[in-house]
Amino acid sequence: MNAVQKMKYLSTVSKVCKEMDSRLGFSDKSVAEFLIHIAMSSDTPEEFFTSLTKQDVPIDNAFSEQLYHTIHLLYPKSQADRENERSGKNDSSVQVTGSDAVSSKIGQHSKAATSDSRSEFDFEKSIQCRKYSSHRGYSRDRSRSRSSSRSHRSHHHSHRSRSRSRSRSRSRSRSRSHSRSHTHHSHSSRPTREVVMGEIYDGEVRSIMDYGAFIELLDVSPRQDGLCHISCIAHERIRHPSDVLRVNQRVKVKVTQIKGTKIGLSMKDIDQQTGEDLSALPASSSFSPVRSAGGNQSPPRRRRRMNSMDLFDMQQLLASGVLTPEERKRMMADFEQEEGDAVELQPEEAVDIEVQEKIAPFLTGFVTNKEAMEPTKIIKNPEGTMNRAAIAGQEMMKERKLLRERQMREEREKLPDNFSSSFADPMPEGGIHLLSSEVRSLNLSALSSASAPTTSYQPKISTVPRSSLSIQEQRRRLPVYAMRDVLIKAIRENSILIIVGETGSGKTTQLTQYIVEAGINGHKMVGCTQPRRVAATSVAARVAVEFGCKLGEEVGFSVRFMDRTSSRTIIKYMTDGMLMREYLADPDLSRYSVIILDEAHERSLHTDVLFTLLKQLVAKRSDLKVLITSATLNEVKFSEFFNNAPILHISGRTFHVQTKYLSAPEPNYLESALQTVWDINKEEGPGDILVFLTGQEEIEFACDMLEERQRKCADDSIPPMIILPAFGAQTYEQQQRIFEQTPEGCRKVVIATNIAEASLTIDGIYYVVDSGFCKQSVYNPKTGMDSLIVTPISQDSANQRAGRAGRTGPGKCYRLYTQSAYQNEMLPSSIPEIQRSNLDSTVLQLKAMGINDLIHFDLMDPPSTQSLVNAMERLYILDCLDDDGLLTPLGRKMAEFPLNPQLAKALLTSEELGCSSEVLTVVSMLSAENVYIRPKGKQAQADQKHAVLFASEGDHITLLSIYNAWERNGRSKRWCDDYFIQERSMKRAADVRQQLTRIMTRFNMKLLQSDHDYRAIQKSILSGYFTNVAKRDTEGYKTLLEGNIVHLHPSSSVIGREPEWVCYDIIKMTSREYMMNVMAIDPRWLPEIAPKFYKRSDGKHLSKAKKGEKLQAIYNYKMVDDAWRISRRKG
Repeated sequence: MNAVQKMKYLSTVSKVCKEMDSRLGFSDKSVAEFLIHIAMSSDTPEEFFTSLTKQDVPIDNAFSEQLYHTIHLLYPKSQADRENERSGKNDSSVQVTGSDAVSSKIGQHSKAATSDSRSEFDFEKSIQCRKYSSHRGYSRDRSRSRSSSRSHRSHHHSHRSRSRSRSRSRSRSRSRSHSRSHTHHSHSSRPTREVVMGEIYDGEVRSIMDYGAFIELLDVSPRQDGLCHISCIAHERIRHPSDVLRVNQRVKVKVTQIKGTKIGLSMKDIDQQTGEDLSALPASSSFSPVRSAGGNQSPPRRRRRMNSMDLFDMQQLLASGVLTPEERKRMMADFEQEEGDAVELQPEEAVDIEVQEKIAPFLTGFVTNKEAMEPTKIIKNPEGTMNRAAIAGQEMMKERKLLRERQMREEREKLPDNFSSSFADPMPEGGIHLLSSEVRSLNLSALSSASAPTTSYQPKISTVPRSSLSIQEQRRRLPVYAMRDVLIKAIRENSILIIVGETGSGKTTQLTQYIVEAGINGHKMVGCTQPRRVAATSVAARVAVEFGCKLGEEVGFSVRFMDRTSSRTIIKYMTDGMLMREYLADPDLSRYSVIILDEAHERSLHTDVLFTLLKQLVAKRSDLKVLITSATLNEVKFSEFFNNAPILHISGRTFHVQTKYLSAPEPNYLESALQTVWDINKEEGPGDILVFLTGQEEIEFACDMLEERQRKCADDSIPPMIILPAFGAQTYEQQQRIFEQTPEGCRKVVIATNIAEASLTIDGIYYVVDSGFCKQSVYNPKTGMDSLIVTPISQDSANQRAGRAGRTGPGKCYRLYTQSAYQNEMLPSSIPEIQRSNLDSTVLQLKAMGINDLIHFDLMDPPSTQSLVNAMERLYILDCLDDDGLLTPLGRKMAEFPLNPQLAKALLTSEELGCSSEVLTVVSMLSAENVYIRPKGKQAQADQKHAVLFASEGDHITLLSIYNAWERNGRSKRWCDDYFIQERSMKRAADVRQQLTRIMTRFNMKLLQSDHDYRAIQKSILSGYFTNVAKRDTEGYKTLLEGNIVHLHPSSSVIGREPEWVCYDIIKMTSREYMMNVMAIDPRWLPEIAPKFYKRSDGKHLSKAKKGEKLQAIYNYKMVDDAWRISRRKG
């Protein structure tokens, strides 16, 4: 072996070791070399598996088949093997023994893929091609078959005598394989031939890149791949090869260039039906005029006139020497209409879409000037020290992010030049592309690991129970138990009761049980709402244990797309949104006798609406009891709203909490928080620490910094810290770690968002570090964006956070802001969500309940009139409301689905377009959220795996492909782990799909398959999101309605493709204005789908978009405005 072959061999050994470690749990070089030797001595995967079985190797059939193909893909090929392949010395009648036999087998099986995605064997290739139905079975057979040279050799075997026993057994095996593949491969009966310049061949698309498509020539021996550049695919200009081609599609191609092992192909001059060459040019010319579009089998077209871009391309090719003057003359002659005619320039047709300015008739008289609207102000003092610190903190996070990106870029640049060049080469020699890709991947993974350190000492957290007391003893020790009789009496005597109880008093878990035990509920249910689903599920599980039943029987819960109740349920915990949906179906809530609205101080959107609905319902139902509970509440305001309802206070068992403020403002609250944690661990007594930060990025950075500092600390007197993050995007298993008991001699540090204020209760916390900030979502009606803004918390939230330190014993709260800031820069309570949110779904539900006069709807803190008007206007555009502002039949159906109006409209439209099954899957995946996982230390590897799953049509089709792939793999957890997909989200998507299917069945909707008609799926989704359209611009993308500059999110599947027109779900303002869930569209669909909203420009008048355009010289577009340059000096 030469040096290159040794490198390839070591790469093969490394790959086998990696597969063994992944599947078998150990990695050994000698075992890997043994497996390689057995694989290279076997002709088929079945023979390889049989040999391993005889050697008592415990490997299953599927893994052995994967190993076999991986080894034969990567194993280096010798020069003798290449000469044998070129000279056709692979006849099966020649007996080869010893090392020659092994070398022969290597030559027969070492056909390497040109795309590095093939190194993952079967699935990554099948995901990229997305399994079009007409080739689905074919592609599966081909992925498991051998090379064409082996099939050809088998064809010889099946017609030869079978005198030798050894040859006979192998011949039968190959003959069976050949007979199976013969059914699907009509071309296999043709005589194989070599690749000849100018010849036309049958081909099959193997992979699609941004710059072209790799096509395998089917009737040559050995089979070879060639590159068909994007300019050689179709006559028309195309944006991406996937617009015309699909993986596994059969095509006719002509060889236009052969350079070493690289083959250039063209489809432009070939009739895709007959394979006839339509070009009048000689076969050796690389530049052929086009008259037939390749991908869609369109009929031959007349010669078109050359446009300005064609002329520019031709001039550039001529100047670079690629195009000869003779070839240019032939091309010009082909483009001319008649001999002697001048070439006429005809610019390509541009699609100009206009928005129709139409106002809903029932909104006439209301001002709808979005330019004058501003988002709700959620900051008390924008010029205060806390807001300045929040802005500075965000800028520092941006700088850290840019620093990490620069470090990763510098590490990539350290790679050897030969690896970088071969990675950029789309058709490198042999297996160099694969090897360079693996080295690049290893480098990125190593960098990610280095930038995300892991703690050197991480003790295992114990899972023993927190208390040795019995369940009943624990219940009696709660502060609320002492007021049980008072509570029961007050509930009996009042229809509405406001209960204020400190954190940890037991009101959430005990009130429902006291009511049932006292018999107040009669034979009906007691319902308790929570603003978050995690609180509803965890509290229900705890109450089920205390009540002595299984979860889902007497005690259950109901959250969006998950219902764990039965006919025996008498205590039901649910999110406030689910109670809203029950009110829609049963306005009297006849199944309930008592309803508790818990955590009312959070003022969620649905809770605010329920305040009004239940206030009106109590006036109609005298037997209904409504309890409003919270830890921190403006009880006077609530009492006045509920007709002077009585107020009852429950004293908590909260211990004294010592509050400490900063003496001077701290500009960097993150570093201050980390230093405070370190000082507490070093100087204070035992007890766990709870730190409040704003978001996932800050939390992960803080965890890394603390772990790195702890690893470098050599002081044994400082107790080790167990550092645990807590935020909403975590998996259920990760969130549960924060509740487990801390080992003796250690200190647990939980770094969390405001989810730990009320929804999660963590025992053992003695110290709280309060940064004083949180992230709030604010809807801007002027731009249509949801912005996540870091803002100072309210005084109620600050008190709630401090109370977390006094649950177990006397504690301390370290507030990283001054006392003056607490008094002067914090609002008394948070701005209600109803005043800072998009109200489309809420207005639709209220309309479905029969509430039409929304302007005068009695809300505690009503939103602005303009917000309600804008929501009704958007619903009118979606055909939910008619000209009188009443609900249409379509709108009533949409209100029945637990989805936002846009998704509901897309789902209902999909039945008309025959793709309801696929759109149902897309909607379910969008509802699941957090599908992708990017583990710390494996971000680069996760991004590469995710890229394999991406679809060129956009994020919605990508989600559909992911779900279908998960289904094809038997909903395997291992598949999710391999591709960094969150299994819990996939299971939730399956549950959502099942529930939505039941709703569709109730409306007699059919589940229709579109047979992979992605255009129908795209049109269905666009029917709901046609107002969210953007067009590519020099600065990114520009929204069609408001003209705002927005950008593709880095996680989007269309990054790098940048379609000209896209639609999106929402725009989120974080570090930039990002479009979320982006899909490529054809602008000509807009007037077809939304004729009331869009129209095509008539060409006689300038549209609004055209009027806003400015002429800009191409050569001067990078110069500063009004700049001038000194002329070149002459002489």
